Amino acid sequence: MILLAAALDAVLVVVFAFIGRSSHAEALDPVGLWGTAWPFLVGAAVGWLASRAWRRPLAVWPTGVVVWAATVIVGMLLRAASGQGTAVAFIIVATLTLGLFLVGWRAIALLVLRLRGRRATRTESGDRAASGTSAS
Repeated sequence: MILLAAALDAVLVVVFAFIGRSSHAEALDPVGLWGTAWPFLVGAAVGWLASRAWRRPLAVWPTGVVVWAATVIVGMLLRAASGQGTAVAFIIVATLTLGLFLVGWRAIALLVLRLRGRRATRTESGDRAASGTSAS
């Protein structure tokens, strides 16, 4: 689960970079995509370390929120340091998009797991009722 969560975060950061580059008619070659994505990938890695995401990779709080915040903050600082743009509109769009991606998938995953848990509990209760046994 840890590797899957880390990979999903990385893929979503690359998707963010891809969407951004394509919406500005920039080249979608690997070098250009890497140039846009790397500051945010570093930020996501910092967020993983800061939140100790490997302990609870699906947690919205603190894992998802810390990974999101670090991705945006560190990503923007690295973009500025490397001479890339950090216009206010870009910061707003990046913050919202990365929040939707990095926190959103965790919220969806937790919802799915809760629904599965409820369904399993109901099924288990139904099985016990049908067989005439109790949980005690």
